[in-house]
Amino acid sequence: MERMWAPWRIEYIIQPKTDKCILCEIPKDDRKRDRDNLLLYRGEKAFILMNRYPYNNGHLMIAPYRHIPTPIELEQDEVLEIHMLLKLAIKTLNKVMKPHGYNIGANLGRAAGAGIEEHYHMHIVPRWVGDTNFMPIIANTKVMVEYLLDTYDKLKKGMDEVIKDTLK
Repeated sequence: MERMWAPWRIEYIIQPKTDKCILCEIPKDDRKRDRDNLLLYRGEKAFILMNRYPYNNGHLMIAPYRHIPTPIELEQDEVLEIHMLLKLAIKTLNKVMKPHGYNIGANLGRAAGAGIEEHYHMHIVPRWVGDTNFMPIIANTKVMVEYLLDTYDKLKKGMDEVIKDTLK
């Protein structure tokens, strides 16, 4: 029998369970903890953070600060900012990770696979030609090739550079 070690998963297993919405709580936390919270960017109406349990390295999420369950309830300025942040996320991922494509979308409701169904958010999952392998098929296991905080540091630096270049 082969063993795959994933000691970082113990954090998720032993953390106290809460009824609080993490997409509401994370942006309320001290900005000094943005790295620990994987929060990459704070806008006026929405924010970008990394998915702590990603489908692929570089899996990002964009969420409004308001606690709403569907995009139907978004106000016009929130829609605009979320899509501006989508552009920023894609530009950053292009610069830092150079993916060949993206899966972009939202899971609305439990039946659609929403892990956090009460707070609307979009997923941006970078994809590469050939990024599939046998592990998900025969072992129901996804291999992540880089630690989350290493990816965070690269994306944060890249995002700061993209923002600086945009302001020129």
